[in-house]
Amino acid sequence: MFGLGLPEVVIISIVAIVIFGPKKIPELGNALGKTLRGFKEELNSQDDETKAEQEHQ
Repeated sequence: MFGLGLPEVVIISIVAIVIFGPKKIPELGNALGKTLRGFKEELNSQDDETKAEQEHQ
Protein backbone atom coordinates (compact mmCIF):
# COMPACT_ATOMS: atom_id res chain seq x y z
CA MET A 1 0.00 0.00 0.00
CA PHE A 2 2.26 2.77 -1.29
CA GLY A 3 5.16 1.52 0.82
CA LEU A 4 3.40 2.40 4.07
CA GLY A 5 3.62 0.06 7.01
CA LEU A 6 1.05 -0.48 9.73
CA PRO A 7 2.53 2.12 12.12
CA GLU A 8 2.39 4.83 9.44
CA VAL A 9 -1.20 3.98 8.54
CA VAL A 10 -2.22 4.12 12.20
CA ILE A 11 -0.55 7.50 12.71
CA ILE A 12 -2.16 8.92 9.55
CA SER A 13 -5.56 7.59 10.65
CA ILE A 14 -5.26 9.14 14.11
CA VAL A 15 -4.23 12.50 12.64
CA ALA A 16 -7.13 12.40 10.16
CA ILE A 17 -9.62 11.65 12.96
CA VAL A 18 -8.25 14.47 15.08
CA ILE A 19 -8.32 16.98 12.21
CA PHE A 20 -11.64 16.05 10.55
CA GLY A 21 -13.54 14.26 13.30
CA PRO A 22 -14.97 10.76 13.14
CA LYS A 23 -18.23 11.84 11.45
CA LYS A 24 -16.48 13.47 8.49
CA ILE A 25 -14.09 10.58 7.69
CA PRO A 26 -16.65 8.44 5.74
CA GLU A 27 -17.60 11.44 3.60
CA LEU A 28 -13.95 12.13 2.83
CA GLY A 29 -13.35 8.47 2.00
CA ASN A 30 -16.31 8.44 -0.34
CA ALA A 31 -15.14 11.59 -2.12
CA LEU A 32 -11.60 10.22 -2.41
CA GLY A 33 -12.92 6.93 -3.81
CA LYS A 34 -14.99 8.72 -6.46
CA THR A 35 -12.03 10.89 -7.41
CA LEU A 36 -9.65 7.95 -7.72
CA ARG A 37 -12.25 5.94 -9.67
CA GLY A 38 -12.70 8.81 -12.14
CA PHE A 39 -8.94 9.21 -12.48
CA LYS A 40 -8.50 5.48 -13.15
CA GLU A 41 -11.30 5.49 -15.74
CA GLU A 42 -9.67 8.45 -17.49
CA LEU A 43 -6.31 6.66 -17.58
CA ASN A 44 -7.95 3.54 -18.99
CA SER A 45 -9.72 5.54 -21.71
CA GLN A 46 -6.41 7.20 -22.63
CA ASP A 47 -4.79 3.75 -22.89
CA ASP A 48 -7.63 2.57 -25.15
CA GLU A 49 -7.21 5.61 -27.40
CA THR A 50 -3.44 5.07 -27.59
CA LYS A 51 -3.89 1.41 -28.53
CA ALA A 52 -6.44 2.32 -31.19
CA GLU A 53 -4.07 4.88 -32.70
CA GLN A 54 -1.20 2.40 -32.74
CA GLU A 55 -3.35 -0.22 -34.51
CA HIS A 56 -4.25 2.24 -37.26
CA GLN A 57 -0.64 3.17 -38.02
